[in-house]
Amino acid sequence: MQAIIHTQYGPPEALELKEIAKPTIGASDVLVKVHAAALNAYDWHILRADPFIARLTTGLFKPKKTLLGADIAGRVEAVGQNVQQFKPGEAVFGEISMVGGGFAEYVAAPESALAHQPANLSFEEAAAVPMAAMTALQGLRDGGKLKAGQKALIHGASGGVGTFAVQLAKVLGAEVTAVCSARSVAQAYALGADHVIDYTQTDFAQQGQLYDVILAVGGNRTLDDYQRALTRRGIYVMVGGSNSQIFQALLLGAFKTRAGGQTFTVITEKPNQKDLTYLKGLLETGVIKPVLDRCYPLSKVPEAIRYLEQGHPKGKIIIQIQAKQ
Repeated sequence: MQAIIHTQYGPPEALELKEIAKPTIGASDVLVKVHAAALNAYDWHILRADPFIARLTTGLFKPKKTLLGADIAGRVEAVGQNVQQFKPGEAVFGEISMVGGGFAEYVAAPESALAHQPANLSFEEAAAVPMAAMTALQGLRDGGKLKAGQKALIHGASGGVGTFAVQLAKVLGAEVTAVCSARSVAQAYALGADHVIDYTQTDFAQQGQLYDVILAVGGNRTLDDYQRALTRRGIYVMVGGSNSQIFQALLLGAFKTRAGGQTFTVITEKPNQKDLTYLKGLLETGVIKPVLDRCYPLSKVPEAIRYLEQGHPKGKIIIQIQAKQ
């Protein structure tokens, strides 16, 4: 089978398209013929070993795992003897960061990493969901403890996580303000935002409006800016960002949390089948929907990563493994 391989850390040019053996499955695994995968910031962080401390788990001098790709959608090819939820031929989607290999024609995934694909979505749309939507859900629900009637600010509302965060904040009953550039204002309103701030024209931190929960997706503002826009017991949740932003949030955020009634936290998505199944229900009823920016063939993964690194996608970037059906 064909797969994208990385045997060294570095830029997208370090990736190679190679012919490798089809994976074998264990007793609790599902062999999936991958039709589509989605690109996440997670993938280029792994590719570049950024932050450097990540090498303690991914490999100090070279990557322990040579296959990238965490989000997949495809059809079950075979199942292990202990698998009970899935049968060959069924369409599934899932988050497989624990094993990797989404940028390949086949992947062996644990049964617990998958769910049945929403019947109303294409493979490309389904692949866009797992990591981004679970990050948004867990950031708002678990990190932000968002409740109905509260005011939520989504900073970085145009990307993969942000587009799901706007929708899920509405599902949780919040009054939602989205922060994005002018090119994404209409999209944010279409996704359900009550208010939209074009950051090129207006500074949310200087408006005087206070929010109960701020979810910053790769937020590029200081903690003081976010603190200024929080209510007295508000919660700031950081998702992604540069090394300096993450360390600032971890160190200064802990100090600020102890010093007052506000909370500053950094969250990392925890893949689980329960959340994926919950999202499946929302997708099938049309309460939320994925937003796709661009699709690339498997051979163009390096180009797709370069586009993602520019930092301005409007939704998810998809890797088409099989011909679109």
